[in-house]
Amino acid sequence: MYAQMGEMREETTGWWHETDEQSSVGTETILFVEDEEFVREVTCEVLRSAGYTVLAAKNAGEALRIHDRNSGAVGLLLTDIVLRGENGRELAGRLKRENPALKVLFVTGYAEQMGLSVGEREQCLAKPFSTEVLLRNVRQLLDFVGILDR
Repeated sequence: MYAQMGEMREETTGWWHETDEQSSVGTETILFVEDEEFVREVTCEVLRSAGYTVLAAKNAGEALRIHDRNSGAVGLLLTDIVLRGENGRELAGRLKRENPALKVLFVTGYAEQMGLSVGEREQCLAKPFSTEVLLRNVRQLLDFVGILDR
C-alpha cells in the first residue's frame, strides 16, 4: 500500500500477537483521520473494499464534527498521530471521554522516536505498512474484548 513511500515495515506496538488465521473483513464503522490526501484516499479504499464503513476526516476538527453526527456508529478511531493542529492522541482522548468503549488504532511514521505507550483498546501501527497488516490490526482491535467489556 505504501510501497512508493519507502521500505515496508510490519511493526506494531501493543498488547496482542498477530495471527494469520484471523479474518480481516468487517462491517463496523471506522473514523479515519489523516491529513495527507493520497494516504487518506488509498486507506479508505482498502478499508471499504474489506467491508468497513469509513468516515474520513483530514484533521481533528473535522473528525470531531463527523463523530458527533455518528458517535453511536463509530467502533474504531484510526488516526495519524501527527496532524496539523490538534494531534491524534489529543483527539483520541477527547473522543474516548465521550465514548469510553471507542477503540483506537494510531498510525505514525515516528513510533520509535516518540516512545509511544498505548493503553487498553489502543494500538499503534508504524508507517509504512502493508494492506494485510492494516486490515489484520483493524480486525484484531475491533475483536478485542478487554476487562472493561466483561
